[in-house]
Amino acid sequence: MRNLLILFLILFPVMLQAQLLEHGNEAGTISIGVRSSLSSFDNGGSNNTSVGAGGQFRIRLAERVNTDWFLDYSTGDLGDFAHREDLHIGWSVLFYLLKPSSAAALFQPYMLAGHCFDHTRQTAIVDPSNRAERWSSAVQAGLGSHINVTDRSDISIVGQYMIHLGTDLHADAHDGEVAFVKSPGADLEGHLLLHISYNYKLFDAW
Repeated sequence: MRNLLILFLILFPVMLQAQLLEHGNEAGTISIGVRSSLSSFDNGGSNNTSVGAGGQFRIRLAERVNTDWFLDYSTGDLGDFAHREDLHIGWSVLFYLLKPSSAAALFQPYMLAGHCFDHTRQTAIVDPSNRAERWSSAVQAGLGSHINVTDRSDISIVGQYMIHLGTDLHADAHDGEVAFVKSPGADLEGHLLLHISYNYKLFDAW
């Protein structure tokens, strides 16, 4: 069993290369990628930023319709008194603006829209035991473009706006004491997200 596993790991890259992509037909393509992100968000009236990294895979349903399935982890400071961590798990649908015959061009712009779940944790810097967290649901929409490096790989740049529906959570500091405030009920919170990713097409699934 161990020898079979070693053999599979050795042959796996070869098998991937053997899965030739159909020339001029991108439907059914499965891709995998890594990405970094920059996010701006509001904390009780003050603007902050966070940076992060994650991964994604794509399932292309048709010539002009693709899907992204992603996981992102980002961190940022809330002033000089608290720290924020966010985990996004979700999906987006990509609609390509150019005709399929233009898919081999250097730039391949698209619109996107989707949904994700977000887990946020905020922690006081001087006292890590003082923290609060929440789950929320979000929708996102934006514009992006693939920069086709080869017929199998691309660099993608995306700008999108994400709106969260969930309990409002923000940090306040008074006289050296950090307090986390959760507002009752549901609240809408929006923020801008910028992503850059590198993606590689593995094979044609159909």
